[in-house]
Formats: sequence, structure tokens, C-alpha cells
Amino acid sequence: MNDIEFPIAYQDIITRIENIHPIQYAKTRNYLSGAVSYLSPYIARGIISLPLVANLVLKKFTRFEAEKFLQELAWREYFQRVWQAKGDAIFTDLKQPQVPVKHQQIPTALIEANTGIEGIDTAIEHLYETGYMHNHARMYTAMLTCNIAQAHWLAPAQWMYYHLLDGDLASNMLSWQWVAGAFSSKKYVANQENINRYTNTHQTETFLDCDYDNLPLEHIPEVLLSTTPVHLQTTLPESDTLTMAPEEKIFIYNAYNLDPLWHKDEKGTRILLLEPTLYARFPVSKKVIDFIISIARTNIPDIKIIVADFKDIFQPSQKNNIYYKEHPLNTHYSGNEAPRDWLCASVTGYFPSFFNFWKKIQNKF
Repeated sequence: MNDIEFPIAYQDIITRIENIHPIQYAKTRNYLSGAVSYLSPYIARGIISLPLVANLVLKKFTRFEAEKFLQELAWREYFQRVWQAKGDAIFTDLKQPQVPVKHQQIPTALIEANTGIEGIDTAIEHLYETGYMHNHARMYTAMLTCNIAQAHWLAPAQWMYYHLLDGDLASNMLSWQWVAGAFSSKKYVANQENINRYTNTHQTETFLDCDYDNLPLEHIPEVLLSTTPVHLQTTLPESDTLTMAPEEKIFIYNAYNLDPLWHKDEKGTRILLLEPTLYARFPVSKKVIDFIISIARTNIPDIKIIVADFKDIFQPSQKNNIYYKEHPLNTHYSGNEAPRDWLCASVTGYFPSFFNFWKKIQNKF
């Protein structure tokens, strides 16, 4: 698992899409060693779009063969539509309060990768090392934190987001809520047998080595009682020197829009905008910042890295020259807003469940 790499050149990313085998993905995706796509950092950062991925896969496979893979793409779009519709409410218990909750911190054993559940601890170490965690391991980690240790989901979700190369606030926050029962009809739990099966471990006699009738546990295991408050901070780079001609077009990129094909053949100033105010609210690790900058410098010629808030570098008089893509974190931008690329642009608004959303878009492929 530790040998996974994330190439940063655009053509290498396209090659990764072309090598996806959705039939094997459907059969093995829940296993940490399964045939997953490893596309999530590129999708989350807007380097590639969901329709681009879907279209390339459907050139080789039928809709029936690719259905499970297409559903996983649709989950990502669903989370984005929830964020559009609900705004900052995604940072609160969205459907109902999480219960029970003992505290608003993080179990210390989680941060130290020392929970005693080998499959989870190894996945956390892998997250620290690579900036990636398999989706099933994320569910196990959230389950252990929220439903066994009885921590509220928000602080540990912020901790995980901080470390993820594919950190997407909607997917991350809403997935944690789904596991914790705040955005779902019931909590998600897994016992040791399940964890062993999908993480290729062989543990017995742990606090999760029990039947599902006994989960969630009546008492918090001792190893999970100690807690740590969240203190996360982003280290931002120095800004490049920026000069802009009065009538020149200005293309604004950010951590959610690194599309190298966007306005590719037009002349103008290209800026990767890293806003200190945003990163103070939603911190990410240096590994994440370095990944974002590397992707930008490799694929977007002459891009300038600018560390400043939008309002501090642009004047209202420049509005007509500024171009950017719509995103819930960009509502304070002004200028020419372009829509994001959607699997189904016509299906918008809030759906209370993914499968209500899926029914609306499944025939669009």
C-alpha cells in the first residue's frame, strides 16, 4: 500500500484514467489492496473533471460494466450539490444531532496511530506518509472515532482534511457525518472480522472482536479515552512577483481549480491564489500545499503563486478582466464566473439521499 505515487504531469494523469478497469474496481474496491483508481487528488483539485473521467472510461466499457465506478463519481457530485445547496451548514450536524457525544476533540490514540486496531493504525501512518487514505479505511477511522470513542465528527474530520491530498470539504465533512449518523439514517459500524477482511490483517481479541449485536460498544475502550484538542496550521509560501497590464485578462486558479486546459490558448496573467484567510479557517498540511503548487507549476505555464486574499490584490475596476470558476469557497470573488464541469449540470439543488440524486442522473450517461 505504501508504494502508491501521484504523478503530477497532466498526460500521466490522463494515462491513469485510461488504465482504469471498472469491472475489477467494482469487485475489489472495498479492499485496501483493491483496483481503485487513485484519481481523487486530481478530481478534488480540479485538474480533471468528473465528465472527463466518465467519458474516457465509457470509451472502453459499457455503462453496465462501469456502473459502480460511475456511481462513485456521482457520489462526489452529490456531495458538491449538497454543499451548493446547504452552504456552511455542511460543517454542522446536517440531518440530526450525532448522539452520543462525549467531547469535541480527537482521541489521542488516533493522532498517534496507536488505537490497537492494526488496519486502522497502518492506514493513519500511510496517510501521514503519503497524503492518501483508502475510502474504506476512512470509514473505519471515522467509525472508530465517532461511534466507538464517541467524539463529535467535526474536529477529527478537520484533522483528516488537513492531511489529505484529495481533501475536499464537501466529500470529507459529509462522509464523516454519514458515518456518525448526523447525515444518515443510522451509524456505520464495523467489527474486527470486517476490518481484517478488507485490510488483510489477522487480529483477534481486540475491543472490536465481537458480533454486530454488540456494536456500538456500551463503554469507550480505555485506549480511546485520552483526547487532544485540534491545533492545525498552514504554512504558505512566499508570493511570486506580480505585474499586470491594465487591460490584461486575469485567470484565477486555486486549490479547487487547477485545470490546465481552462482558457489554455488565451493570453493573460495566470494566478494560483492561496488566501491566508481561507487557510486559517480550513488548514492543510505542507504536503498538501506542495502538491497543489507542483501541479500548478508543472501544468500551467507561467503561473504566478500569490499568497493574498482576493480583496487585497484586486480592485473593483478590474472586475471585467477577472475570470474564475464557480465554487462555494469563491463566493467573495468578483468578475467573470464560469460554471464547473458537471456530470449532469441540469440536476441541481438538495437531495436528502444519494440514491434520490442517482435516480435523477443515472440515465444521463
